Amino acid sequence: MSTLLLLTSALQPSAEVLPGLALLAHTVKVLPSEGSALLEAPDSDLLLVDGRQELAHARDLCRLIRTTGTDVPVLLVVTEGGLAVVTHDWGMDDVVLHTCGPAELEARIKLSIGRLAARREADDPESHVIRSGEVFVDDATYTAKIGSRALELTFKEFELLKFLAQHPGRVFSRQQLLQEVWGYDYFGGTRTVDVHVRRLRAKLGPSNETLIGTVRNVGYRFVLPTKESVNELSEVRESRRAEQDA
Repeated sequence: MSTLLLLTSALQPSAEVLPGLALLAHTVKVLPSEGSALLEAPDSDLLLVDGRQELAHARDLCRLIRTTGTDVPVLLVVTEGGLAVVTHDWGMDDVVLHTCGPAELEARIKLSIGRLAARREADDPESHVIRSGEVFVDDATYTAKIGSRALELTFKEFELLKFLAQHPGRVFSRQQLLQEVWGYDYFGGTRTVDVHVRRLRAKLGPSNETLIGTVRNVGYRFVLPTKESVNELSEVRESRRAEQDA
């Protein structure tokens, strides 16, 4: 369920402006169709602008909304006559007829909110980073590191580490890993997985090779270190630093 704001000058309930809303489970809040109403408007997932009667005013309001810096989707509600004059530069994300049914309206709302979520995720640099324990995998730059140490991985080693780190604790058979990492059109044997796991462990180093765990007679999994193992690992590193400094 989403929170919708309906900007309208009509002295009518939202179901009269857009009847399809009455059959949907969204929370609808009605505000005056004025730019000043946006100053103290509550947070919402989507804005509905009533353009059934004052289409020019609705156009200007859509454009004004875009100047405020908000990226919340804007759906313009129009009549069939208004639909004929709407153009792309009005600033709305989509147009919906006031007579549309609830199924169409729900689909347009979901698509608009979904597109916004996808844009926000694409703009978030952290959305490309997979973190499991001390392992950092950046899917955007195809780089990986353990702690502060960069890992020099081949493409398939990177894909294997990324896939396992995305599903910590879950066990995958060799055949599943072949399908997920190498693809369904790969005709090599499951021995390929063993070879790449061995190489990946070597590059993780003796202190971290156990992150790729073996489940006998089944396959492999990514093992998140426990608090105790992290403490032990820290002690080992401190001991090695002391030996190097001595």
